[in-house]
Amino acid sequence: MTAAHDIRVLIVDDQVMVREGFTVLLNAMPGIEVVGEAVNGREAITKVAELRPDVVLMDIRMPELNGIDATREIVAADAEAKVLVLTTFDLDEYVYQALRAGASGFLLKDASARQLADGVRVVASGEALLAPTVTKRLISEFSKRPEGPRPPALAQIGDLTERETEVLVLIAQGLSNAEIASHLVVAESTIKTHVSRVLVKLGLRDRTQAAVFAYEARLVTPG
Repeated sequence: MTAAHDIRVLIVDDQVMVREGFTVLLNAMPGIEVVGEAVNGREAITKVAELRPDVVLMDIRMPELNGIDATREIVAADAEAKVLVLTTFDLDEYVYQALRAGASGFLLKDASARQLADGVRVVASGEALLAPTVTKRLISEFSKRPEGPRPPALAQIGDLTERETEVLVLIAQGLSNAEIASHLVVAESTIKTHVSRVLVKLGLRDRTQAAVFAYEARLVTPG
């Protein structure tokens, strides 16, 4: 019987060795259970509905349906699962497109077992950006290339209070709740409230989406 607090993981990759390797590594970690595997994005969507995982480890380049489109469909279906993208190259525009589609972070495929487990836990918790310095660099690199947010989304910035906008900028800079609280000299619980309100007002799933939004809305200058 799996403990109630165990993080349920679905692994999606068209290479059997990758799936089996990650399954062995993650199942050896306390508090994590691999509940299923999928060989492409289409199967991933079906498995998410069936297995209701907490985290989906999602490859990007796959047959039938790639990881970007699969992520977009999973997010659109309001699935509770957080998507963690797997890539071989950190400054990858496909990874950036996956973040825009709703992925909560990314990991390099050569990550160590500890990095893999830590990444799964961070994404499952939703408390912080995954590898904030790398994620920020990725967003900064590509946010000026695609079209910015649609006008209705951009207009939502006006719904934020001055303090909420300030918190959004600090999230995009990779700061944790504790670091934001220290910077603004307020309680961490206050920051958690601000973060929740920012996500609700902007219709975003998590902090990674908030960071992408902040860069594309030019609240944070790339570079």
